[in-house]
Amino acid sequence: MVLSVCKSTYLFFALFLVFHLSSCAQKHNTNVVLTAADQTASYLHLLKGKKIAVVANQTSVISNKRNFNTHRKSNVNKKYVHLIDSLLSLGIHIKKVFAPEHGFRGKADAGELVEDGIDHATGLPIISLYGKNKKPSKEQLKDIDLVLFDIQDVGTRFYTYISTLHYVMEACSESDIPLVVLDRPNPNGHYIDGPVLTKEHQSFVGMHPVPVVYGMTIGEYARMINEERWLSDGIKAKLTVIPLKNYTHQTRYSLPIKPSPNLPNDQAINLYPSLCFFEGTNVSAGRGTDMQFQIYGSPYLSNNLTFSFNPSPNQGAKYPKHSYMICYGEDLRKTPRLNTLNLSWLIKAYEQNTTKNFFNQFFTKLAGTNKLQSQLERRLTEKAIKQSWKEALDQFKLIRKNYLIYQ
Repeated sequence: MVLSVCKSTYLFFALFLVFHLSSCAQKHNTNVVLTAADQTASYLHLLKGKKIAVVANQTSVISNKRNFNTHRKSNVNKKYVHLIDSLLSLGIHIKKVFAPEHGFRGKADAGELVEDGIDHATGLPIISLYGKNKKPSKEQLKDIDLVLFDIQDVGTRFYTYISTLHYVMEACSESDIPLVVLDRPNPNGHYIDGPVLTKEHQSFVGMHPVPVVYGMTIGEYARMINEERWLSDGIKAKLTVIPLKNYTHQTRYSLPIKPSPNLPNDQAINLYPSLCFFEGTNVSAGRGTDMQFQIYGSPYLSNNLTFSFNPSPNQGAKYPKHSYMICYGEDLRKTPRLNTLNLSWLIKAYEQNTTKNFFNQFFTKLAGTNKLQSQLERRLTEKAIKQSWKEALDQFKLIRKNYLIYQ
């Protein structure tokens, strides 16, 4: 009886601290972006008394200013605490965790098989949503009352976290389970550009008819998936989006945790939409170096180029393209922030390529259309290529407007 009273008293004071400090933070930091996860008071009532599954990875963190050190000693003096640790400390009943590409701790290579397991820090079962099991099964959801989704996206169509979102929404709808999405800023949310995906080129790196850069947060994107009836058979999820505070699409936001092993900083995240096309060619975008998605080069480009690098296996790239070979190319680390998709580097690399095998089959999947490869082979200018995107982009912008939460 005494133990029960102590637990109730502890939980009361923990909740009081959350609500009080959350309120103070919002009053005194009116210009600071608050992620949905940081606004615990906005969603805690939706979770209490329920059996929860969380879709999360290493980016699912909240500020540690509220001193959530009670659940795990390892959180002491850390700037951020994982959302799951926070919820467990508040008595939320988390049954399991679903993890996207790169795994729960975000250390797996792109495309690497991530196996199910147990999280050593919490003892929770981890179920991979990458590989054969991209969608939670009815069996995996049978003991769940609500699914909570909190993953940092980078606003690019071929970044697979939005594909995971699609399948989670579909699974929740089929099992009649509510889904709560905790919104996070889009670091590339300040522009819209690129070819719009066509249906015949759908894949896990492009599931929806959107441009490469779509200018929406993951919460806004979830609303669009739902209302545009892009889920199987036009079904809809019971979706709740917890919004950001003090955010617009023009707000610059520096990600506190790198969203995947090969996007180490703001510069890489900003260049990623333009440089990821190289993944479908014989050119390296810097995997196997510490300059991932901030450089490009190949042994098959002109050795008159003054910049070179030598990829080798590292964390996040066990088998990098052109490993231990000298790659000639460009260093883009000082490139000013992009507000548009840059095709000039792709065009230059194609023109300087010394082999016949510049493209591979992955290129069309990344582009979402077979037209871009054809346009490059016909040596169209960047201006002409971009002009061909205009009509589809204008149509997408009209659809996008219906689902925006932020200006």
